[in-house]
Amino acid sequence: MTAQNVLFLVVLAVAAGIFSLNVQRLVRYLRLGLPEDRTDHPWWRLSNVLKIGIAQTKILREPIAGVMHATIFWGFIVLTAGTIEIFIQGVWGGFSYERVLWHPFYALYALSQDAFAVFVLAAVAFAFYRRLVLHPKRLEGDRIEHLDAYIILGLIAGLMVTLLFANAFLSILQPEAVGPEKFISRALAAPFHNLAPRSALGGQRAFWWAHVLLVLIFLNYLPYSKHLHVVSSLINVYFSNTSCLGSGAVMRPMNLEAESETFGAADVEQLTWKNLLDGYSCTECGRCTAACPANITGKVLSPRKIVVNTRQRLMEKGPAVTGSSLAFFGSDLVHGEGRDAAESLGNGGGPLARRLLDNYITEEELWQCTSCRACVQECPVSIDQLDIINQMRRNLVLSESRFPAEIQPAFESLERNGAPWAFDAADRARWAEGLNIPTMAELSERRERPDVLFWVGCMGSFDDRAKKITVAFARILQACGIRFAILGQEEHCHGDPARRMGNEYLYQVLARNTIETLNRYAVTSIVTSCPHCFHQLGNEFPQLGGNYEVMHHSTYIERLLDKDLVPLQTEEGQRLTVAYHDSCYLGRYNDIMTMMSDGVKAKESNVPVLDIAEVVAARLAR
Repeated sequence: MTAQNVLFLVVLAVAAGIFSLNVQRLVRYLRLGLPEDRTDHPWWRLSNVLKIGIAQTKILREPIAGVMHATIFWGFIVLTAGTIEIFIQGVWGGFSYERVLWHPFYALYALSQDAFAVFVLAAVAFAFYRRLVLHPKRLEGDRIEHLDAYIILGLIAGLMVTLLFANAFLSILQPEAVGPEKFISRALAAPFHNLAPRSALGGQRAFWWAHVLLVLIFLNYLPYSKHLHVVSSLINVYFSNTSCLGSGAVMRPMNLEAESETFGAADVEQLTWKNLLDGYSCTECGRCTAACPANITGKVLSPRKIVVNTRQRLMEKGPAVTGSSLAFFGSDLVHGEGRDAAESLGNGGGPLARRLLDNYITEEELWQCTSCRACVQECPVSIDQLDIINQMRRNLVLSESRFPAEIQPAFESLERNGAPWAFDAADRARWAEGLNIPTMAELSERRERPDVLFWVGCMGSFDDRAKKITVAFARILQACGIRFAILGQEEHCHGDPARRMGNEYLYQVLARNTIETLNRYAVTSIVTSCPHCFHQLGNEFPQLGGNYEVMHHSTYIERLLDKDLVPLQTEEGQRLTVAYHDSCYLGRYNDIMTMMSDGVKAKESNVPVLDIAEVVAARLAR
């Protein structure tokens, strides 16, 4: 073993040791969070990693910047194989994959190393140009935040350059070791072919060591950089919400009777370890904030800031609680919005005297969220910003009775009238007058059971626009001979608005009362025209023991159309072009974007916006 091999082993051991200690430190911080089981559906989780993590499908939604980031990511995957080869050479000089790989495979590998090094360099150059010249609004930040990005980009560029030149000088010393596949390295070597062997050896060793040291420096800088997502994002994607299975968009259940139950979250230890891992994995790309309707309209809410604040608070409190001696930069792991927020809110006292709520995240931000899930859908590394917001709202309402004055009337109306508005509960079924629609109570007296319960909802019962949809859908069911019933005055809000506003106690009172009513009539199938009701009854009621088959009315109509029970033909005999879209509680919460196969032409601005039930009912009336 040569002196160079010994020195390499010493450097590698020291760097690996420091990195290992930092990993342990970050894991100890994660353990401050509440436990949460994320081991279900392993095959779905692996496929999610392949689709979102490896294939970068979410990143590529933005064509130009997406290609840039995906190129850097794929370059890292490909070039990691070369890094492993270089590290083996540090222990066993002269090692090459050529000794163990079939030549065609080795040739492909060699070509990939040079090609992806150039691809990554081009992507890094564009990233510098984008930050220095284009200045995208969502990447705006303070000087430290930009400096961190420039350091990371510089390290990546340095890795590519040193790799190419190490191979270039090796091709001078050992032409047979660098085949024609590494044509870029051989081209870079052309100006140096007249170097003396000793000088060429010195150049090769210098670039080889520079590459090795940059790899180790990069690895140990990550735990103190916002680019920690380089090592945590794939893990975060694996443990993401199982939204495609109908359970990822539900709010976390809360046992109000448990003595040890914490009402929501005011600080990081009252969030789950997954919420904290979300903080590690945030790329600060700003896509969540750019998609946030509240932020777009000028409000202060920034989903990115919510996650950034959570990470900073963890980096501030973690060392104080765990006694870590490796938190060299303390809370400076998070830059820009997080640190500025803490300072502007009077971040005084020691780490244990502060908390996430108030010292980092304000009430105003939390109450501006519409719970639309746009931020969650747009995040390229599967962060759930909304879960943090919901938990902090629960704490404000249940533990501190702090909420905007505008919410109080809604809470009172839900308690008194069974609806978020001050409508008379006795008017809930007035829309059905003259339609001869039976109630569940009437059918029960006759010992009859309907095929399906039509859950009308508060909007469908009281809002003038929504009542037109309610009537249209009821007429469709009648025309198709579907035996259905409504609850009438026995129906009341199931509590979803209260839950989204943090009042879990009121939600559970309303929800359990609704479940009791549904179970009394042995209801099994429900159809509703309200996306919120559809989500709540079908996805969140099971937490309280209410298990029903719930369909949205557009899906139900589609089934009727497929069975040719209702006509949807134009005068020319062609199928009418229609579409149904709901971006929030159907689309983002339940992955139901388009209910019909065709779409309404957006160019025809003079065409009135009609619900699918109104379109079909109008055809039936002809």
